[in-house]
Amino acid sequence: MITRVLGFVRERLFAQYFGIGVEADAFGAAMKIPNVIRNLLGEGTLSASFIPVYAGMIERGETENARRLAGTIVSILVLLTAGAAFLGILLAPIITDIAAPGFSGHQRDLTITLVRVLFPMFGALILSAWCLGILNTHRRFFLSYAAPSVWNIAQIATLVGLGGHLFGKPLVIALAWGAVIGSVAQIAVQLPTVLPLVRGMRWGLSADAPGVRRVIRAWIPVVFGAGVVQISSVIDTQLASLLPSGSVAALRFAQLIAILPVSLFGVGVAAVALPELSRDAVGASHDALKTRLAEGLRQLAFFVIPSAFAFAALGSAMVGALFETGSFDSRDTALVAGVLAAYAIAVPAQTSIKILASGHYALGDTKTPVRIAILAIVVSASSGFALMQYFGPAGIALGAAIGAYLNVVLNSIKLRRRLGSFLARGDVRSFIVSAFSAVLAALAGGEVAALLSQRHIWLEASCSMFVFSAVYGVITLVLRHPEAKRLVQAMRRPGRQ
Repeated sequence: MITRVLGFVRERLFAQYFGIGVEADAFGAAMKIPNVIRNLLGEGTLSASFIPVYAGMIERGETENARRLAGTIVSILVLLTAGAAFLGILLAPIITDIAAPGFSGHQRDLTITLVRVLFPMFGALILSAWCLGILNTHRRFFLSYAAPSVWNIAQIATLVGLGGHLFGKPLVIALAWGAVIGSVAQIAVQLPTVLPLVRGMRWGLSADAPGVRRVIRAWIPVVFGAGVVQISSVIDTQLASLLPSGSVAALRFAQLIAILPVSLFGVGVAAVALPELSRDAVGASHDALKTRLAEGLRQLAFFVIPSAFAFAALGSAMVGALFETGSFDSRDTALVAGVLAAYAIAVPAQTSIKILASGHYALGDTKTPVRIAILAIVVSASSGFALMQYFGPAGIALGAAIGAYLNVVLNSIKLRRRLGSFLARGDVRSFIVSAFSAVLAALAGGEVAALLSQRHIWLEASCSMFVFSAVYGVITLVLRHPEAKRLVQAMRRPGRQ
Protein backbone atom coordinates (compact mmCIF):
# COMPACT_ATOMS: atom_id res chain seq x y z
CA MET A 1 0.00 0.00 0.00
CA ILE A 2 2.82 2.40 0.87
CA THR A 3 4.50 1.70 -2.46
CA ARG A 4 1.31 2.10 -4.46
CA VAL A 5 0.28 5.32 -2.76
CA LEU A 6 3.67 6.81 -3.55
CA GLY A 7 3.30 5.45 -7.07
CA PHE A 8 0.09 7.41 -7.52
CA VAL A 9 1.77 10.55 -6.16
CA ARG A 10 4.48 10.03 -8.78
CA GLU A 11 1.94 9.54 -11.55
CA ARG A 12 -0.13 12.55 -10.52
CA LEU A 13 2.99 14.69 -10.85
CA PHE A 14 3.74 12.98 -14.16
CA ALA A 15 0.23 13.80 -15.38
CA GLN A 16 0.60 17.39 -14.24
CA TYR A 17 3.74 17.96 -16.30
CA PHE A 18 3.16 15.70 -19.31
CA GLY A 19 -0.58 14.88 -19.59
CA ILE A 20 -1.04 12.23 -22.31
CA GLY A 21 1.05 14.04 -24.91
CA VAL A 22 4.17 13.15 -26.88
CA GLU A 23 6.52 12.94 -23.88
CA ALA A 24 4.06 10.74 -21.96
CA ASP A 25 3.74 8.35 -24.92
CA ALA A 26 7.53 8.25 -25.35
CA PHE A 27 8.15 7.52 -21.67
CA GLY A 28 5.52 4.77 -21.61
CA ALA A 29 6.96 3.09 -24.71
CA ALA A 30 10.55 3.45 -23.45
CA MET A 31 9.62 1.67 -20.20
CA LYS A 32 8.01 -1.21 -22.06
CA ILE A 33 10.90 -3.33 -23.43
CA PRO A 34 13.25 -2.85 -20.46
CA ASN A 35 10.32 -3.75 -18.23
CA VAL A 36 9.85 -6.92 -20.28
CA ILE A 37 13.45 -7.92 -19.46
CA ARG A 38 12.86 -7.18 -15.80
CA ASN A 39 9.73 -9.33 -15.69
CA LEU A 40 11.43 -12.14 -17.61
CA LEU A 41 14.33 -12.42 -15.18
CA GLY A 42 12.90 -10.81 -12.08
CA GLU A 43 10.36 -11.15 -9.32
CA GLY A 44 7.69 -13.41 -10.81
CA THR A 45 9.92 -15.90 -12.63
CA LEU A 46 12.66 -15.99 -10.02
CA SER A 47 10.20 -16.49 -7.17
CA ALA A 48 8.47 -19.34 -8.99
CA SER A 49 11.69 -21.30 -9.51
CA PHE A 50 14.01 -20.17 -6.70
CA ILE A 51 11.75 -19.98 -3.63
CA PRO A 52 10.44 -23.60 -3.73
CA VAL A 53 13.99 -25.01 -3.92
CA TYR A 54 15.50 -22.55 -1.43
CA ALA A 55 12.57 -22.92 1.00
CA GLY A 56 12.82 -26.71 0.79
CA MET A 57 16.50 -26.57 1.76
CA ILE A 58 15.76 -24.27 4.69
CA GLU A 59 12.90 -26.54 5.80
CA ARG A 60 15.21 -29.59 5.76
CA GLY A 61 17.94 -27.76 7.67
CA GLU A 62 20.35 -27.65 4.69
CA THR A 63 21.51 -24.12 5.53
CA GLU A 64 24.90 -24.32 3.85
CA ASN A 65 23.45 -25.64 0.60
CA ALA A 66 20.82 -22.90 0.68
CA ARG A 67 23.53 -20.24 0.95
CA ARG A 68 25.52 -21.75 -1.90
CA LEU A 69 22.37 -21.77 -4.02
CA ALA A 70 21.64 -18.11 -3.20
CA GLY A 71 25.19 -17.08 -4.13
CA THR A 72 25.14 -18.89 -7.45
CA ILE A 73 21.74 -17.52 -8.46
CA VAL A 74 22.70 -13.90 -7.71
CA SER A 75 25.95 -14.38 -9.67
CA ILE A 76 23.99 -15.61 -12.69
CA LEU A 77 21.62 -12.65 -12.37
CA VAL A 78 24.45 -10.13 -12.30
CA LEU A 79 25.92 -11.62 -15.48
CA LEU A 80 22.57 -11.72 -17.28
CA THR A 81 21.53 -8.21 -16.31
CA ALA A 82 24.87 -6.69 -17.28
CA GLY A 83 24.60 -8.28 -20.72
CA ALA A 84 20.98 -7.20 -21.13
CA ALA A 85 21.81 -3.60 -20.18
CA PHE A 86 24.66 -3.42 -22.70
CA LEU A 87 22.52 -4.83 -25.51
CA GLY A 88 19.65 -2.54 -24.58
CA ILE A 89 21.79 0.58 -24.92
CA LEU A 90 23.33 -0.65 -28.17
CA LEU A 91 20.06 -1.71 -29.79
CA ALA A 92 17.86 1.14 -28.54
CA PRO A 93 16.68 2.21 -32.06
CA ILE A 94 15.59 -1.33 -32.91
CA ILE A 95 13.92 -1.76 -29.52
CA THR A 96 12.00 1.48 -30.05
CA ASP A 97 10.78 0.39 -33.48
CA ILE A 98 9.60 -2.93 -32.01
CA ALA A 99 7.83 -1.37 -29.03
CA ALA A 100 6.22 1.53 -30.88
CA PRO A 101 6.17 1.05 -34.66
CA GLY A 102 3.78 3.97 -35.02
CA PHE A 103 6.28 6.51 -33.62
CA SER A 104 8.30 8.74 -35.93
CA GLY A 105 10.36 11.94 -35.94
CA HIS A 106 10.84 13.70 -32.60
CA GLN A 107 8.71 11.14 -30.73
CA ARG A 108 10.86 8.24 -31.95
CA ASP A 109 14.13 10.08 -31.21
CA LEU A 110 13.01 10.90 -27.68
CA THR A 111 11.95 7.29 -27.05
CA ILE A 112 15.37 6.02 -28.19
CA THR A 113 17.10 8.37 -25.76
CA LEU A 114 14.86 7.25 -22.89
CA VAL A 115 15.43 3.57 -23.68
CA ARG A 116 19.20 4.07 -23.41
CA VAL A 117 18.85 5.79 -20.04
CA LEU A 118 16.34 3.35 -18.57
CA PHE A 119 17.75 -0.01 -19.61
CA PRO A 120 20.41 -0.26 -16.86
CA MET A 121 17.73 0.54 -14.28
CA PHE A 122 15.94 -2.73 -14.86
CA GLY A 123 19.14 -4.66 -14.28
CA ALA A 124 19.19 -3.21 -10.78
CA LEU A 125 15.52 -4.04 -10.26
CA ILE A 126 16.14 -7.66 -11.25
CA LEU A 127 18.73 -7.92 -8.48
CA SER A 128 16.10 -6.50 -6.14
CA ALA A 129 13.96 -9.52 -7.07
CA TRP A 130 16.68 -11.79 -5.69
CA CYS A 131 16.53 -9.87 -2.41
CA LEU A 132 12.77 -10.38 -2.42
CA GLY A 133 13.18 -14.14 -2.86
CA ILE A 134 15.52 -14.37 0.12
CA LEU A 135 13.37 -12.16 2.35
CA ASN A 136 10.08 -13.87 1.49
CA THR A 137 11.46 -17.34 2.16
CA HIS A 138 12.53 -16.15 5.62
CA ARG A 139 9.05 -14.64 6.10
CA ARG A 140 10.29 -11.04 5.90
CA PHE A 141 7.55 -9.63 3.66
CA PHE A 142 7.33 -5.95 4.56
CA LEU A 143 10.75 -4.72 3.44
CA SER A 144 10.77 -6.55 0.10
CA TYR A 145 7.49 -4.93 -0.96
CA ALA A 146 8.11 -1.55 0.69
CA ALA A 147 11.55 -1.13 -0.92
CA PRO A 148 10.10 0.02 -4.29
CA SER A 149 8.89 3.09 -2.39
CA VAL A 150 12.44 4.37 -2.69
CA TRP A 151 12.20 4.09 -6.49
CA ASN A 152 9.01 6.15 -6.42
CA ILE A 153 10.48 8.72 -4.03
CA ALA A 154 13.46 9.29 -6.32
CA GLN A 155 11.15 10.11 -9.24
CA ILE A 156 8.88 12.28 -7.10
CA ALA A 157 11.92 14.24 -5.92
CA THR A 158 13.06 14.68 -9.53
CA LEU A 159 9.70 16.06 -10.66
CA VAL A 160 9.26 18.31 -7.62
CA GLY A 161 12.83 19.58 -7.73
CA LEU A 162 13.12 20.14 -11.48
CA GLY A 163 9.50 20.53 -12.61
CA GLY A 164 9.58 24.30 -12.19
CA HIS A 165 12.82 24.68 -14.17
CA LEU A 166 12.67 22.08 -16.95
CA PHE A 167 9.89 21.33 -19.41
CA GLY A 168 9.08 18.72 -22.06
CA LYS A 169 12.05 16.68 -23.31
CA PRO A 170 14.67 17.84 -20.74
CA LEU A 171 12.30 17.09 -17.85
CA VAL A 172 11.31 13.62 -19.06
CA ILE A 173 15.00 12.70 -19.56
CA ALA A 174 15.76 13.96 -16.04
CA LEU A 175 12.90 11.80 -14.75
CA ALA A 176 14.45 8.76 -16.42
CA TRP A 177 17.76 9.42 -14.62
CA GLY A 178 15.87 9.83 -11.34
CA ALA A 179 14.34 6.41 -11.90
CA VAL A 180 17.80 4.90 -12.43
CA ILE A 181 19.07 6.40 -9.17
CA GLY A 182 15.98 5.13 -7.38
CA SER A 183 16.52 1.57 -8.62
CA VAL A 184 20.01 1.48 -7.09
CA ALA A 185 18.66 2.87 -3.82
CA GLN A 186 15.95 0.16 -3.84
CA ILE A 187 18.61 -2.53 -3.63
CA ALA A 188 20.66 -0.62 -1.07
CA VAL A 189 17.85 -0.46 1.50
CA GLN A 190 17.35 -4.25 1.37
CA LEU A 191 20.94 -5.43 1.62
CA PRO A 192 21.45 -4.75 5.37
CA THR A 193 18.65 -7.24 6.10
CA VAL A 194 19.36 -9.71 3.27
CA LEU A 195 23.09 -10.22 3.78
CA PRO A 196 22.88 -11.54 7.38
CA LEU A 197 20.31 -14.11 6.19
CA VAL A 198 22.79 -15.50 3.64
CA ARG A 199 25.95 -14.98 5.70
CA GLY A 200 28.71 -17.11 4.22
CA MET A 201 27.19 -16.98 0.74
CA ARG A 202 29.75 -17.65 -1.99
CA TRP A 203 29.70 -16.05 -5.42
CA GLY A 204 30.11 -18.38 -8.36
CA LEU A 205 28.66 -19.64 -11.62
CA SER A 206 28.95 -23.38 -11.02
CA ALA A 207 25.87 -25.30 -12.09
CA ASP A 208 27.03 -28.12 -9.78
CA ALA A 209 26.10 -26.18 -6.65
CA PRO A 210 23.20 -27.87 -4.79
CA GLY A 211 19.83 -27.00 -6.23
CA VAL A 212 21.10 -24.80 -9.08
CA ARG A 213 20.13 -27.19 -11.87
CA ARG A 214 16.68 -27.62 -10.35
CA VAL A 215 16.17 -23.85 -10.21
CA ILE A 216 17.36 -23.39 -13.79
CA ARG A 217 15.22 -26.27 -15.07
CA ALA A 218 12.20 -24.71 -13.39
CA TRP A 219 13.23 -21.17 -14.32
CA ILE A 220 13.50 -21.71 -18.09
CA PRO A 221 9.86 -22.68 -18.73
CA VAL A 222 8.65 -19.93 -16.40
CA VAL A 223 10.77 -17.41 -18.33
CA PHE A 224 9.21 -18.64 -21.55
CA GLY A 225 5.78 -18.33 -19.99
CA ALA A 226 6.54 -14.84 -18.71
CA GLY A 227 7.94 -14.07 -22.14
CA VAL A 228 4.60 -14.91 -23.67
CA VAL A 229 2.86 -12.60 -21.19
CA GLN A 230 5.37 -9.83 -21.82
CA ILE A 231 4.99 -10.25 -25.57
CA SER A 232 1.30 -9.59 -25.01
CA SER A 233 2.17 -6.41 -23.11
CA VAL A 234 4.43 -5.30 -25.97
CA ILE A 235 1.69 -6.08 -28.48
CA ASP A 236 -0.71 -3.89 -26.49
CA THR A 237 1.73 -0.99 -26.78
CA GLN A 238 2.31 -1.69 -30.45
CA LEU A 239 -1.43 -1.67 -31.14
CA ALA A 240 -1.92 1.50 -29.09
CA SER A 241 0.90 3.24 -31.01
CA LEU A 242 -1.16 2.75 -34.19
CA LEU A 243 -4.14 4.52 -32.62
CA PRO A 244 -4.40 8.32 -32.25
CA SER A 245 -1.81 10.15 -30.11
CA GLY A 246 -2.32 9.62 -26.39
CA SER A 247 -3.50 6.01 -26.66
CA VAL A 248 -0.25 4.56 -25.27
CA ALA A 249 -0.39 6.95 -22.31
CA ALA A 250 -4.12 6.26 -21.78
CA LEU A 251 -3.42 2.53 -21.51
CA ARG A 252 -0.57 3.21 -19.09
CA PHE A 253 -2.64 5.44 -16.77
CA ALA A 254 -5.55 2.99 -16.77
CA GLN A 255 -3.21 0.07 -16.06
CA LEU A 256 -1.73 1.91 -13.08
CA ILE A 257 -5.15 1.92 -11.40
CA ALA A 258 -6.27 -1.50 -12.61
CA ILE A 259 -3.05 -3.13 -11.45
CA LEU A 260 -3.52 -1.85 -7.87
CA PRO A 261 -5.62 -4.78 -6.58
CA VAL A 262 -3.43 -7.19 -8.55
CA SER A 263 -0.33 -5.81 -6.82
CA LEU A 264 -1.82 -5.38 -3.36
CA PHE A 265 -3.79 -8.60 -3.14
CA GLY A 266 -2.82 -10.90 -6.03
CA VAL A 267 0.92 -10.49 -5.63
CA GLY A 268 0.65 -10.13 -1.86
CA VAL A 269 -1.37 -13.30 -1.26
CA ALA A 270 0.69 -15.27 -3.80
CA ALA A 271 3.96 -14.06 -2.26
CA VAL A 272 2.93 -15.18 1.21
CA ALA A 273 1.39 -18.41 -0.06
CA LEU A 274 4.20 -19.68 -2.33
CA PRO A 275 6.74 -20.55 0.43
CA GLU A 276 3.96 -22.14 2.49
CA LEU A 277 2.53 -24.03 -0.49
CA SER A 278 6.04 -25.28 -1.22
CA ARG A 279 6.34 -26.57 2.34
CA ASP A 280 2.88 -28.17 2.12
CA ALA A 281 3.84 -29.92 -1.10
CA VAL A 282 6.79 -31.69 0.56
CA GLY A 283 4.51 -34.24 2.27
CA ALA A 284 2.59 -37.06 0.62
CA SER A 285 -0.81 -35.56 1.42
CA HIS A 286 -1.96 -32.47 -0.45
CA ASP A 287 -4.84 -31.64 1.89
CA ALA A 288 -2.98 -28.70 3.45
CA LEU A 289 -2.04 -27.43 0.01
CA LYS A 290 -5.65 -27.57 -1.20
CA THR A 291 -6.85 -25.78 1.93
CA ARG A 292 -4.29 -23.02 1.44
CA LEU A 293 -5.21 -22.63 -2.24
CA ALA A 294 -8.90 -22.27 -1.39
CA GLU A 295 -8.11 -19.81 1.38
CA GLY A 296 -5.97 -17.71 -0.97
CA LEU A 297 -8.68 -17.58 -3.64
CA ARG A 298 -11.32 -16.66 -1.05
CA GLN A 299 -9.15 -13.85 0.32
CA LEU A 300 -8.50 -12.54 -3.18
CA ALA A 301 -12.17 -12.58 -4.12
CA PHE A 302 -13.17 -10.63 -1.02
CA PHE A 303 -10.92 -7.71 -1.96
CA VAL A 304 -10.68 -7.96 -5.74
CA ILE A 305 -14.30 -8.43 -6.82
CA PRO A 306 -15.37 -5.12 -5.23
CA SER A 307 -12.30 -3.44 -6.71
CA ALA A 308 -13.43 -4.42 -10.20
CA PHE A 309 -16.96 -3.10 -9.63
CA ALA A 310 -15.58 0.13 -8.16
CA PHE A 311 -13.37 0.69 -11.22
CA ALA A 312 -16.33 0.19 -13.54
CA ALA A 313 -18.82 2.31 -11.60
CA LEU A 314 -16.58 5.03 -10.16
CA GLY A 315 -13.70 5.04 -12.65
CA SER A 316 -14.29 8.57 -13.91
CA ALA A 317 -14.18 10.02 -10.39
CA MET A 318 -11.05 8.00 -9.56
CA VAL A 319 -9.16 9.02 -12.68
CA GLY A 320 -10.16 12.67 -12.28
CA ALA A 321 -9.11 12.79 -8.63
CA LEU A 322 -5.79 11.06 -9.26
CA PHE A 323 -4.62 12.58 -12.52
CA GLU A 324 -6.74 15.56 -13.65
CA THR A 325 -4.33 18.43 -13.15
CA GLY A 326 -2.09 20.64 -15.26
CA SER A 327 -1.78 19.14 -18.75
CA PHE A 328 -4.21 16.31 -17.95
CA ASP A 329 -7.73 17.63 -18.70
CA SER A 330 -11.32 16.33 -18.55
CA ARG A 331 -11.11 14.79 -22.04
CA ASP A 332 -8.11 12.77 -20.91
CA THR A 333 -10.09 11.68 -17.84
CA ALA A 334 -12.95 10.40 -19.99
CA LEU A 335 -10.60 8.43 -22.25
CA VAL A 336 -8.67 6.82 -19.38
CA ALA A 337 -11.87 6.05 -17.44
CA GLY A 338 -13.26 4.16 -20.44
CA VAL A 339 -10.10 2.07 -20.69
CA LEU A 340 -10.18 1.46 -16.91
CA ALA A 341 -13.77 0.18 -17.09
CA ALA A 342 -12.64 -2.35 -19.69
CA TYR A 343 -9.65 -3.40 -17.58
CA ALA A 344 -11.95 -3.82 -14.56
CA ILE A 345 -13.47 -6.89 -16.18
CA ALA A 346 -10.08 -8.61 -16.17
CA VAL A 347 -9.03 -7.76 -12.60
CA PRO A 348 -10.56 -10.77 -10.75
CA ALA A 349 -9.06 -13.19 -13.28
CA GLN A 350 -5.63 -11.55 -13.32
CA THR A 351 -5.32 -11.80 -9.54
CA SER A 352 -6.60 -15.38 -9.39
CA ILE A 353 -3.95 -16.45 -11.91
CA LYS A 354 -1.27 -15.50 -9.36
CA ILE A 355 -2.42 -17.97 -6.71
CA LEU A 356 -3.33 -20.74 -9.18
CA ALA A 357 0.10 -20.54 -10.81
CA SER A 358 1.69 -20.67 -7.34
CA GLY A 359 -0.13 -23.96 -6.78
CA HIS A 360 1.52 -25.43 -9.89
CA TYR A 361 4.92 -24.02 -8.92
CA ALA A 362 4.70 -25.49 -5.42
CA LEU A 363 4.11 -28.91 -6.99
CA GLY A 364 7.26 -28.47 -9.09
CA ASP A 365 5.25 -27.95 -12.28
CA THR A 366 6.35 -24.79 -14.08
CA LYS A 367 5.36 -26.01 -17.56
CA THR A 368 1.58 -26.16 -17.27
CA PRO A 369 1.11 -22.43 -16.51
CA VAL A 370 3.40 -21.68 -19.48
CA ARG A 371 1.36 -23.73 -21.94
CA ILE A 372 -1.85 -22.16 -20.72
CA ALA A 373 -0.34 -18.67 -20.87
CA ILE A 374 0.67 -19.15 -24.50
CA LEU A 375 -2.88 -20.01 -25.54
CA ALA A 376 -4.40 -17.25 -23.40
CA ILE A 377 -2.08 -14.58 -24.83
CA VAL A 378 -2.82 -15.58 -28.41
CA VAL A 379 -6.52 -15.22 -27.67
CA SER A 380 -5.95 -11.93 -25.83
CA ALA A 381 -3.88 -10.34 -28.60
CA SER A 382 -6.19 -11.39 -31.42
CA SER A 383 -9.27 -10.28 -29.47
CA GLY A 384 -7.66 -6.94 -28.62
CA PHE A 385 -6.76 -6.30 -32.27
CA ALA A 386 -10.32 -6.99 -33.38
CA LEU A 387 -12.00 -5.00 -30.61
CA MET A 388 -9.78 -1.92 -30.86
CA GLN A 389 -11.29 -1.26 -34.28
CA TYR A 390 -14.55 -0.45 -32.49
CA PHE A 391 -13.53 0.64 -28.99
CA GLY A 392 -10.05 2.15 -29.44
CA PRO A 393 -7.63 1.50 -26.54
CA ALA A 394 -10.52 0.13 -24.45
CA GLY A 395 -10.78 -2.72 -26.98
CA ILE A 396 -7.21 -3.73 -26.19
CA ALA A 397 -8.18 -3.94 -22.51
CA LEU A 398 -11.24 -6.06 -23.34
CA GLY A 399 -9.01 -8.48 -25.22
CA ALA A 400 -6.85 -8.80 -22.10
CA ALA A 401 -9.94 -9.74 -20.08
CA ILE A 402 -10.91 -12.52 -22.49
CA GLY A 403 -7.43 -14.03 -22.31
CA ALA A 404 -7.26 -13.72 -18.50
CA TYR A 405 -10.48 -15.65 -17.89
CA LEU A 406 -9.41 -18.38 -20.29
CA ASN A 407 -6.17 -18.62 -18.29
CA VAL A 408 -8.05 -18.99 -14.99
CA VAL A 409 -10.40 -21.67 -16.28
CA LEU A 410 -7.63 -23.83 -17.76
CA ASN A 411 -5.35 -23.50 -14.69
CA SER A 412 -8.24 -24.46 -12.40
CA ILE A 413 -9.05 -27.52 -14.49
CA LYS A 414 -5.43 -28.70 -14.46
CA LEU A 415 -5.06 -28.25 -10.69
CA ARG A 416 -8.33 -30.02 -10.01
CA ARG A 417 -7.23 -33.02 -12.06
CA ARG A 418 -4.06 -33.28 -10.01
CA LEU A 419 -5.33 -32.41 -6.53
CA GLY A 420 -9.04 -33.08 -6.72
CA SER A 421 -11.59 -30.43 -5.83
CA PHE A 422 -10.03 -27.70 -3.70
CA LEU A 423 -13.06 -25.39 -3.40
CA ALA A 424 -15.71 -26.31 -0.83
CA ARG A 425 -19.35 -25.25 -1.00
CA GLY A 426 -18.61 -22.54 1.55
CA ASP A 427 -15.89 -21.08 -0.70
CA VAL A 428 -18.30 -20.84 -3.64
CA ARG A 429 -20.88 -19.18 -1.40
CA SER A 430 -18.27 -16.60 -0.31
CA PHE A 431 -17.59 -15.73 -3.98
CA ILE A 432 -21.32 -15.19 -4.57
CA VAL A 433 -21.60 -13.04 -1.44
CA SER A 434 -18.66 -10.89 -2.59
CA ALA A 435 -20.19 -10.36 -6.04
CA PHE A 436 -23.69 -9.62 -4.70
CA SER A 437 -22.36 -7.15 -2.13
CA ALA A 438 -20.16 -5.46 -4.74
CA VAL A 439 -23.13 -4.91 -7.07
CA LEU A 440 -25.15 -3.19 -4.33
CA ALA A 441 -22.11 -1.15 -3.28
CA ALA A 442 -21.52 -0.05 -6.89
CA LEU A 443 -25.15 1.09 -7.20
CA ALA A 444 -24.89 3.11 -3.99
CA GLY A 445 -21.49 4.58 -4.82
CA GLY A 446 -22.55 5.43 -8.36
CA GLU A 447 -25.61 7.27 -7.07
CA VAL A 448 -23.45 9.38 -4.76
CA ALA A 449 -21.00 10.11 -7.60
CA ALA A 450 -23.89 11.27 -9.81
CA LEU A 451 -25.23 13.59 -7.10
CA LEU A 452 -21.81 15.17 -6.57
CA SER A 453 -20.68 15.20 -10.20
CA GLN A 454 -20.89 19.00 -10.44
CA ARG A 455 -18.85 19.48 -7.25
CA HIS A 456 -15.12 19.20 -6.67
CA ILE A 457 -13.71 15.99 -8.16
CA TRP A 458 -11.97 15.03 -4.91
CA LEU A 459 -15.26 15.35 -3.00
CA GLU A 460 -17.02 13.18 -5.58
CA ALA A 461 -14.31 10.51 -5.50
CA SER A 462 -13.86 10.36 -1.73
CA CYS A 463 -17.57 10.35 -0.87
CA SER A 464 -18.53 7.80 -3.50
CA MET A 465 -15.66 5.50 -2.51
CA PHE A 466 -16.55 5.85 1.19
CA VAL A 467 -20.16 4.89 0.51
CA PHE A 468 -19.06 2.01 -1.73
CA SER A 469 -16.68 0.63 0.92
CA ALA A 470 -19.19 1.07 3.76
CA VAL A 471 -22.03 -0.66 1.88
CA TYR A 472 -19.77 -3.53 0.83
CA GLY A 473 -18.40 -3.98 4.34
CA VAL A 474 -21.81 -3.94 6.02
CA ILE A 475 -23.43 -6.36 3.57
CA THR A 476 -20.59 -8.87 3.71
CA LEU A 477 -20.72 -8.77 7.51
CA VAL A 478 -24.49 -9.23 7.56
CA LEU A 479 -24.14 -12.17 5.17
CA ARG A 480 -21.33 -13.59 7.35
CA HIS A 481 -18.56 -13.63 4.79
CA PRO A 482 -15.60 -15.39 6.53
CA GLU A 483 -13.05 -12.82 5.35
CA ALA A 484 -15.20 -9.92 6.55
CA LYS A 485 -15.43 -11.52 10.00
CA ARG A 486 -11.70 -12.22 10.02
CA LEU A 487 -10.94 -8.60 9.08
CA VAL A 488 -13.07 -7.28 11.94
CA GLN A 489 -11.39 -9.68 14.37
CA ALA A 490 -7.96 -8.58 13.18
CA MET A 491 -8.90 -4.93 13.75
CA ARG A 492 -10.14 -5.72 17.26
CA ARG A 493 -7.13 -7.84 18.27
CA PRO A 494 -4.21 -6.65 16.13
CA GLY A 495 -1.65 -8.01 18.57
CA ARG A 496 -2.95 -11.57 18.17
CA GLN A 497 -2.89 -11.71 14.36
